[in-house]
Amino acid sequence: MKTRSLVSVLAVAAATVVALAGCSSSSAGSDDGTLRVVASTNVYGDIAGTIGGDAVRVTSLMSDPAQDPHSFEASAQNRLAVSKADVVIENGGGYDEFMQSLLKGEKNDSVSVLNVVDLSGVKPVDGELNEHVWYDLPTVQKLADALADALGKADPSQKATFDANAHAFIQKLSGLRDTEAKLKASYAGEGVAITEPVPLYMLEAIGLVNKTPEKFSAAIEEENDVSPVVLKDTLQLFSSHQVKLLAYNEQTTGAETERVLAAAKHAGVPVVPVTETLPSGEHYVGWMQANLDAIGEALGR
Repeated sequence: MKTRSLVSVLAVAAATVVALAGCSSSSAGSDDGTLRVVASTNVYGDIAGTIGGDAVRVTSLMSDPAQDPHSFEASAQNRLAVSKADVVIENGGGYDEFMQSLLKGEKNDSVSVLNVVDLSGVKPVDGELNEHVWYDLPTVQKLADALADALGKADPSQKATFDANAHAFIQKLSGLRDTEAKLKASYAGEGVAITEPVPLYMLEAIGLVNKTPEKFSAAIEEENDVSPVVLKDTLQLFSSHQVKLLAYNEQTTGAETERVLAAAKHAGVPVVPVTETLPSGEHYVGWMQANLDAIGEALGR
C-alpha cells in the first residue's frame, strides 16, 4: 500500500504517555528502574504494556481514535522519547514512516527496534503491501514473542515474567483465532466490501472475499479522487447485493466513502466500523473480539 510522506519531526503534535507504575531491578530504563518502550501507535503500546506489566513505561505516539493516522506529524517530544527508549516498536511497511526519521541519527546502540511488518513475513501482492498487520493475529503472536525476548534482554531479571505474560497473551490470541475459524466454517466465500484494506487480514482469515474494486480502496488510502467509473462499480456492489457487509474505516472518511456508506445503508447491507488505532479505554484482545463479534453479527443477518 502507500508509503506515507515524510513528516517534520519538529511539528507540534501531542504524544500520549501511558505510565505503568512499578519497579524492576534492571539498571536499564528510566530513573525508577522501569524499561522505556516507545510504540508508533497505541495498538502496539497496549500490547507492550500487557507483556511488560509493571516493569515497563510505555509511550504511544499515535493514540487519538479521532485522528487520521495518515496525517500524523511527530514532534520534538517524540524524538526525545525515542532517544531514551530501551525498546521501540514500529509498524513498518511505510505506515509509520515518521519512525525512521525519529530513529535516524540516534546513538542509542542498546535500543531494540521491532519492525512488525518485518516480523510478519508478509510480502507484497502484485506490488502492493497491506501494511495493516495488527489485524493479522499470527503476526501479533510473532510480535508478542519478539517483544518478550527484547524486554528480557533489556532486563534479564524480569525475563520469566515477560515470557509468562507473553504466553498468557498468546493464549488469548488463540481464542480469537478460534473465533475466526468458526466464522470461516459458516461464511467462507461470502463477498464483502471495504473502504480501505485496514481489516483485510482478518476478513481473509475468515475466508471472506473482498469484492471492492482495487482502484477504489487504493485511491481512498492514497487520498486521491476516485474515478466516476470506479465509484459506480463500487456502489453497484450494494445495489446488486453482491456483498454481505461493508467494513468502513471511521478514521479516514471523505465524500466518496460517505457515498459508499450511504449506498450500503440504503441497500440494507450491514456496516462494520473499524479503526486503525485502539479505541479509548480498550485493550487489544477485547478490541479484536469486538471486531469479530461485529463481523459475525453482520454475516448472520
